[in-house]
Amino acid sequence: MSKQQIEIFTAGCPVCEPVVSLVKETAGENCEIIIHNLSEQNENTDGIAKMKEYGVKRLPAVAVGRKLIDCCKNIEITKADLVNAGIGNY
Repeated sequence: MSKQQIEIFTAGCPVCEPVVSLVKETAGENCEIIIHNLSEQNENTDGIAKMKEYGVKRLPAVAVGRKLIDCCKNIEITKADLVNAGIGNY
């Protein structure tokens, strides 16, 4: 039986670490957890490429079976959001 692959995209910060812990607590023995700490990326790691491939727009994010889970999708800060918040109006 193959293991279920879980990928966690993190910045290694206090906001991300509880999510990493939660995934580890929730995952069973048949899970393989891969942590992509994007603050430690260099040319020898593939976290940035996978982040783009999966459409990660915020951290932390979790992918299961090479797909971003629903709660981690479509949350992106746009220029329109910033303008609507009054940034640039002073």
